[in-house]
Amino acid sequence: MSNSNRSYPKIATAACFGTFLEWYDFLTFATLAVAFAPLFFPSSDPVTGLLASLATFGAGMIVRPLGAAFFGSLGDRIGRRPVFLITISLMGGATFAVGFLPTYEQIGILAPILLVSLRLLQGLSAGGEIGGSAVFLTEHAGDSNRGFKTSVLQLMGPLGMLVSTLQLLLLNQFLDPASFKEWGWRVPFWFSIVLLLVALKVRMTLEETPIFKNMLAKGETSKSPLRDNFKDKETRKQMFLLFFCISAGGSVLFFCVQVYTGIFMKSALQINPQIVDTLTITATIVLFPLTIISGALSDRIGRRPVVISGLLLGTILIQPAYQFLQTLSQQTAPDYSLMIVVLIAITLPLALVVGPQTALLAELFPARTRNSAATLPHNLAAGWIGGMLPLIVTWLNKEFSSPLAGLWYPTIFLAIAAGLAIFFLPETKKIDLTK
Repeated sequence: MSNSNRSYPKIATAACFGTFLEWYDFLTFATLAVAFAPLFFPSSDPVTGLLASLATFGAGMIVRPLGAAFFGSLGDRIGRRPVFLITISLMGGATFAVGFLPTYEQIGILAPILLVSLRLLQGLSAGGEIGGSAVFLTEHAGDSNRGFKTSVLQLMGPLGMLVSTLQLLLLNQFLDPASFKEWGWRVPFWFSIVLLLVALKVRMTLEETPIFKNMLAKGETSKSPLRDNFKDKETRKQMFLLFFCISAGGSVLFFCVQVYTGIFMKSALQINPQIVDTLTITATIVLFPLTIISGALSDRIGRRPVVISGLLLGTILIQPAYQFLQTLSQQTAPDYSLMIVVLIAITLPLALVVGPQTALLAELFPARTRNSAATLPHNLAAGWIGGMLPLIVTWLNKEFSSPLAGLWYPTIFLAIAAGLAIFFLPETKKIDLTK
C-alpha cells in the first residue's frame, strides 16, 4: 500500500517542509534564549534572567503532550492530512506574533505574560505536528527501505536550528548590538510568515495516507483512540518504550547537542556568540549525512542495534566532551578546530538514535490507533524530558556552582534508556504497517 517511487519524493518534500517550519518556529526561541533574558526578564543576576528565559522555552515543551493527545487522537479519527493544516497554521501565527511583542521595558509584566502565552500556543501546535508527521511519512513510504526513506524527516529539526542560527549570525554581523536589541531579534519571527504561506500551499497538495483511506473505507477507524491505546497491554508497553528509549533518548541528545551546547558555550564559557554560531552551524551540517546513513543502516542491520548504539555512545561521550570544550576555552588561544571535532563527535550518537526514529514511531503500533499512540509518548518525552533539559542542567549547574554538574542528568538518563532498550526494545523493521 505504498505510493510509487515517483510520487514519494513529492510527498516527503511537502511533509518535511511543514515540519521544518514547525521546528524553525519552535527553535528560533531557543537560539534567542540568551537575547530574550534582558528584554523580557530583566534581572540584576544574568543567570536568573537566563533561567526565566529557558523556563519560558520549557513552558512550550510542557504543553506539547496536551497538543499531542488532542491532535493525535483527531488524526486517528478524521485523518492525518487535515490535522497538518491546523497545526501549521497555529504554529506560524503564534511565531509571527512574537515578532510584534513589546518588551518588559515598554509594558512591564504583561510582556513576559504575552510571550509565555504565545509559547504555550506554539507548544500545543508542535504536539500535534511532531510525531504525527512521522506516522504520515512512514505510512506513505511502503515496506522497503523505510528507515532510509523516512530519516529525512529527522533533518528538519537540525535544519530549523541551522536556519534560525544562520539568521542570527547574519543579523549580529550586520547590526550593531543596540539595533539588534531594539528590533533585530524580531526579524526571524517576522520571516516565519513567508515560510507559513509557502508551507500552507505545499501542504494543501498532500493526499491522505493510503493506510488511513483504506481503514476509513472499511469503517475500521477508532472512535476513542486514546482509550483504546491504554486498554491494550501491548500498546501500553510499546508506548512506554517509545517514551523512554527512543523519544526521550533522542530528545535528550537533541537538546543537549543542538540547543544546550550553544547556551553553554556562550554563557558558561563566554565564547564570542558569532564564533559559537559558526561552530554550531558546521556541526549541524555534518549531522545531516550521519542521520541519513543511520536510517539506511537500520534497514540493513535493524532499528534496535542502531538506536542502542546511539544511547550507549551518548552516555559515554557527554561528560568528557563538555569537559574538553571547557578546557579548550580556557586556553590563551582556544583551538576552535578541535572544538569542531568535539561537536561533531557528540552529533554521532544523536544521528544513530534519530535516524531510525521516524520509522520506529509508526512501526511500533497498529494502524487503527497509530497516530495517537505515537504522538503522545513522543511529545511527552520531547516536552517533559528533552525540552526541560536546558533549564534543569542550567539550574543544577547553579546549585552546584559548576558549569558541568548538570550534565550528569542527561548522562544518567541515557544510561537508563540504553539499559531498557537492550532488554525490552523489539525489532520492527519488517513490520507490516497495514495491520
